[in-house]
Order: sequence, then C-alpha cells, then structure tokens
Amino acid sequence: MSDRIILKLGGSIITEKGSGDAGVVRENVLHEIAKTLKNFSDNPLLLIHGAGSCGHPQARQYNIQGGVSKKNKKGIFETHHAVSALNEQVVSMLRMEGIEAVSIHPFDGMVASNGELSDYCLTNLQLMVDLGIIPVLHGDVVMDTVKGACIVSGDQLVRILAQHLGMKRIGLATDVPGLLDADGLVVRELRRSTAHTIRIGGSGSIDVTGGMQGKISELLRLADMGIESDIFHISRLQEFLNRADHGGTRILPEDA
Repeated sequence: MSDRIILKLGGSIITEKGSGDAGVVRENVLHEIAKTLKNFSDNPLLLIHGAGSCGHPQARQYNIQGGVSKKNKKGIFETHHAVSALNEQVVSMLRMEGIEAVSIHPFDGMVASNGELSDYCLTNLQLMVDLGIIPVLHGDVVMDTVKGACIVSGDQLVRILAQHLGMKRIGLATDVPGLLDADGLVVRELRRSTAHTIRIGGSGSIDVTGGMQGKISELLRLADMGIESDIFHISRLQEFLNRADHGGTRILPEDA
C-alpha cells in the first residue's frame, strides 16, 4: 500500500517573502513542485501551504494574533482574502499538471480556542484522500472562542491532521536545508530530550506564526505522540517522496 503523506510547503518557498514583495507568487517554483508531485500521483496526499507574503502582512497590520474585536474585525476578511487568493493559485498550478487538487479553507469549518484548534470535522478530508483527491489547506484566520479570531499556522494544521487522519509520512519543505544549529550545520535528528540544546535562528521576514521555532514546537508535539516528521529543502522534495536521504532533519519520538 502506498504511503499516506502530508506535505507542507513553506510560505517562503511559494511567495516572495521579503520587504516590498507582498503578494508576489513564485509561479515557476509552484510549476516545478506540481511536476514533481505528478510523478507520485499514486501516493495518497494531503497538501498544506504557508501564507508567506500573502497573509502575514495583513495579520500583522490588524494585530489578529492579539485578538479580534469589532474595532479590528476588518482584518478577518483582509487576511482570509489574501491567503485564499494564494491557495487558488496553488490549486490551479496543480490542476494544470493533471493533479486532482481541491481548495479547503480552514476559515470555513474550523474553530480555535485561545489560538489552538478545538473544533473541526475532518471526515471530508479523509474521504477525499481515499478517493485520490488532494485537499489543499493553508494557514488561515479562524474564529476563536476566546480571542474572537486568530491565525492558525500551516504547522498547527500539520500536527492536527497527522494526528487524526492516520497519515504515515509528514514532510515540511522549506527554503533552508533543515533545522540549523548555531554554526549553520543541519541537525540531522532531533528529539524532545535534545531540543533544549539547539539554538534555533528566526526568520528576518514577517512571520506571525513563529517561523522555524513554531515548526519545531508543533513537530515535537507530534513526536510525543510517536509520529515522525521531516524538514528538508524544497529542492530535495523528490528524495523525500522516494524515501531517500533528503539531507534535512528528522524529528523523532524518544524511542525511535
């Protein structure tokens, strides 16, 4: 039986995330990703992508993470609209390659409580994956029972979906080779017991969801449940899909 895979594409891969590049999508990168995924169409796949420059600036402008009231409620639409437009382009590029991809917006059916997803129905995603359809989710703004609304990162979605959908392989494709230590070398394996020894650098771009630190935090929570995951450079996507050495970081349970 083929691997059931969750693949998360970092926002900095598919958008220009530097200053002055808000909303610029890297169509050539998306095209190459779509071509690679087409070669592995037999693998049940669920795809998640970050917001990159299509959402983080709006979320920061309206201080969505600080909570939403009637005073800044406009930010809900502005942020969701930005990330939805990016999602449309990702799905369009996949479908141009003949991949049966469908947009799924967390805003439409997920609710958080103080920043943590707390209410969601995932049966539709399970049925799509079983049929060979690729659901494409993204970091998004969702309503929040405590804060009014909040940002749910693609990394939190990875953890929730991996935990509840029985996906066997979890991969995060980024613009760096993996988790880097203080000397800029890739940390090949990471466990909860060694995480405190690694100094993690932050991104120089706007990221309201925590950057690499946020990724590691979510993946260590997965490891605590016995679920392995991988972080690797997008140029090594084919190696990850082939189960070959991708040169990146494996996040492992303590007993693995």
